[in-house]
Amino acid sequence: MAKPTQTDAEAAVRVLIEWAGDDPNREGLVDTPARVARSYRELFAGYDVDPRDYLKRTFDEVGGYDELVVLKDIRVVSFCEHHLLPVTGRAHVGYLPNKRVVGISKLARVVHGFARRLQIQEKLTAEIAEAIQDILEPQGVGVVIEAEHSCMTLRGVNTTGSLLTTSRLLGVIRDDPRTREEFLGMVHGK
Repeated sequence: MAKPTQTDAEAAVRVLIEWAGDDPNREGLVDTPARVARSYRELFAGYDVDPRDYLKRTFDEVGGYDELVVLKDIRVVSFCEHHLLPVTGRAHVGYLPNKRVVGISKLARVVHGFARRLQIQEKLTAEIAEAIQDILEPQGVGVVIEAEHSCMTLRGVNTTGSLLTTSRLLGVIRDDPRTREEFLGMVHGK
């Protein structure tokens, strides 16, 4: 399938404006198709990267560090693949290193890389955890995402303020009750 051009995307936005009942040629809307196409390029930039690549540069000099590494409150902005509406929230990512660590900004980049695609939150949570497990080969990985889905808050059941929480726990973070409790405690501030 050939990727549509910027012109194709702008034409599609003009059709949606007309379908909604407005005139895409009126002053306030005349530049909207170009702005929407540019914003979609940014919002869906995850298709242009392989988020797993961010994890390939690691550090072996960890000074004997062998405890959990947890990065909390990574802002998540994604889009529901069913309604093309925003999903916004926070991701909490942790792993128990196995002799090497990754720069913490790379964890956020992995989250953003996978989030900037059309998908469901459950898949996003799994993709992040599995990428960290596959590339870093830690003793365990934990990912928790808490997000509000606009498809539920702006339309449909209109449940403003509801959050969907998903998790993917791998290795010792799943299997060792003490490590699991420690990770979830760190995530939830206990």
